[in-house]
Amino acid sequence: MGSAASDATEPEWRTLLRSSLRDPAELASRLELPDDWLAGSGEAQRAFPLRVPEPYLRRIEPGNPHDPLLRQIWPSVAESLPQPPGFVADPLAEHPAAHRGSHHSRRPRQPNALLHKYHNRALLLTTGACAIHCRYCFRRCYPYHESGSWRRALTELHGLEAAGRPVPAEIILSGGDPLLLDDARFADLLSGLEAIASIERLRLHTRVPIALPQRVTPPLLAQLANSRLQIVTVVHTNHAREIDSEVADALSELRSVSAVLLNQAVLLHDVNDDVESLTELSERLFTCGALPYYLHLLDPIIGAAHFQVEERRAQALAGALAARLPGYLVPRLAREEPGATAKRVLAITPPV
Repeated sequence: MGSAASDATEPEWRTLLRSSLRDPAELASRLELPDDWLAGSGEAQRAFPLRVPEPYLRRIEPGNPHDPLLRQIWPSVAESLPQPPGFVADPLAEHPAAHRGSHHSRRPRQPNALLHKYHNRALLLTTGACAIHCRYCFRRCYPYHESGSWRRALTELHGLEAAGRPVPAEIILSGGDPLLLDDARFADLLSGLEAIASIERLRLHTRVPIALPQRVTPPLLAQLANSRLQIVTVVHTNHAREIDSEVADALSELRSVSAVLLNQAVLLHDVNDDVESLTELSERLFTCGALPYYLHLLDPIIGAAHFQVEERRAQALAGALAARLPGYLVPRLAREEPGATAKRVLAITPPV
C-alpha cells in the first residue's frame, strides 16, 4: 500500500493529503449536489473547515445528497442552528482549562498532551491534524495549541520512570490522528515510548487507513512490526461503504503487524442508524481482519446535534443487531461521560 511517490521526495499519501478538497462549492459541483446545498454552508465552513482527501471522495456517490459518506463530511446548515441543551464545545471536559488541577494532568500548570483519564493507561495527543474532517468530531473545538507537544509528554513519562513513580502500562495515541506524523517523527515517538520499560502496550487510534489508506506504507508497517510493544490498532469506520479495496488492503496489512485490529464506530442519524447498515459494517470489517469494538453514542459536541440518535433507540438497534450476528461481531454500545474512568457500556434492548 502507498509505496509510490509523486516525486523524488514526497510520498504519495502526503501529495494526496496536500490536495485534499477544502471548498464546499467545489465539492457540491463535483458531486452534482442541488444548488440549495450551499445555502448556510459558509458559517459551518468557517467554524470547522471542510477537508476530504481524494481516496475518500471517490467513494461518495455523485447526485445522491443522502449518501452516508457525504453526510459525514458536508458542512451543513444544521451545524449553525441553535443547539439543544448539553451540546457544548468540550463535551468530555478534556480541554486544558477544564482539567487544570485535576487527575487528567500530572502537570496541571503546564500545557500537556498527556491525559491521565484511565487507570494504568494514558492518552497522548500526538497532533491536531486529521486527514478528514468529520462533522461530528468531539474534538472539533479542541485547543491543540494549548496542549503542548508529544515530545514534552515523552519527557514527562521518562521523568516519572526516573523518579520511581507509576508509569502507565498502555499509551493510547490519539489526536487529531497519530498517523499524520511522518515516518521520521512517528519513529521518534515510537522509540521514545519503547525506551520506557514500564510501557507494555501501544494503542493506535486512527481514521487515516479509512480516509487515506495510502498512508499505510511499508516503512510504517515495518516500524510497527519491529516494535517491542504490543500494538493494538483501533480504526474508525462508520459505514461499510467506507471500505473499498484500498482500505481493505490497508486493514489487512495493519492486522498483520498488530496484536489485534479493532474498529470503533459512532452511531449517526441518517448515516448508519439502521440494522442493515450496522450488520453490513460488522461483516465487512470481519472480512478485513477487524473486530467491531465499540458503537459509540454521539458525544454532544456543538454543531453535531443533527447526528444524534436517542439512547433508547440506540439500545433497540443494538438489540436487533445482536439478534442477527454472532457475539464476536456485535460491538459494545457505549457512551463516554466527562470525568468517568471508563466508558459506560449500555444494556441493549432485545427485539420483541
